Amino acid sequence: MKHRAIGAVLFGGGGLLLALAAGLVFVVTPAMTKLPYDLAPSTSVAEASNATYLQISDGNIAINSGNLKSTILVTPDRDATAKLTGDLDGDAVVWKVGQTVDRTDDKQLVSAYGAELALDRVSGAAVDWNGQFLDDSGQREQVKFAGQVYKFPFHTEKRDYEIFDRDLRSVRPAKFGGTETIDGLEAYRFEQVIADEELKLDPSRVGLLLSKFSPGVTEGKVVYSNTRTVWVDPLTGAYVKVREVQRKVLTPSSGAPTTLLDADFQYNEPTIAASVKRAKDSRGQLTALSVYAPIGLAVLGLALMIGGLLVARRGALASAGDARHRVDGPPVADPTETWVDGEAIRDEEREGGPLTDEIPPASTNWRSDEEPTVPTQRPAPGEVDQR
Repeated sequence: MKHRAIGAVLFGGGGLLLALAAGLVFVVTPAMTKLPYDLAPSTSVAEASNATYLQISDGNIAINSGNLKSTILVTPDRDATAKLTGDLDGDAVVWKVGQTVDRTDDKQLVSAYGAELALDRVSGAAVDWNGQFLDDSGQREQVKFAGQVYKFPFHTEKRDYEIFDRDLRSVRPAKFGGTETIDGLEAYRFEQVIADEELKLDPSRVGLLLSKFSPGVTEGKVVYSNTRTVWVDPLTGAYVKVREVQRKVLTPSSGAPTTLLDADFQYNEPTIAASVKRAKDSRGQLTALSVYAPIGLAVLGLALMIGGLLVARRGALASAGDARHRVDGPPVADPTETWVDGEAIRDEEREGGPLTDEIPPASTNWRSDEEPTVPTQRPAPGEVDQR
């Protein structure tokens, strides 16, 4: 009974460990491969050396050159996320995004924009939400975000994706370009090429630029090019490194064009190091909870279950042996038998005959090869035995 109880406890404990392993695989891991509601704000910095850029300051419009720094801050909007309804409730999060571009010499602001959008928690792609907007001219504009914006999907695949471009207000394909190692982390490289596409700007803005750089010309356009390369951690979909080679040119209907922007922005080293560290930490947690922990729990659970079965079986065999011993043990003592070395010898088989044989009287002479030493007759009174 004791062995059976121990075996049942071991078997039950093993089953519980198997259930925990399954829970990690089918419940915990899927929950971890979603954008969290309490995501900490993150900052990324890209720098461009010897850039040519348009700067409007205090009403003055000029083309300058120098080093620029672009800073993007992403902050989750918990209040807006909590108000999501319908298909977005539970499946999307709202992010606030702000970007500033400053001169590195005198810290003067060159440009800025703000945005708010909703992202699918698994794919990281922008989803349709009536609260989304983009502000890059001091006025909020209703924009329909789509595709990948600031993140790729969990378990990114080796295929092409669409990335949203803020200047075009639309998506363009980003082709998978291969695998590279960045600071010890394997990353997928995607490249998006935008070549000489006209920007849909407000006519008043184009007119202002023409009046400055092409006096007397009333018609023109701004042509935009960008080669955007992103390196993505395939497990988490996080950006590890980003490079954008941007170019904007004012093209009047007549006259020479004017370069408004020519800059090569790249994540600086601290941003890359921080991005790699975050990706490695997230990858380690996902791997531990989705691979190592379930395997360990499953192996231990199976071992306990097998051990429980063996212990219970041993107890059953011991109980069966005790029962056979009670049934097949030595018979009840028979008064006509004598037990010698574990074997019964019946009286008729015992040397000397049965226990009921009469013992010869003491006066009886025993036959032997020697002369009897016991007299056959007592001496008469007064006689002395001469022997």
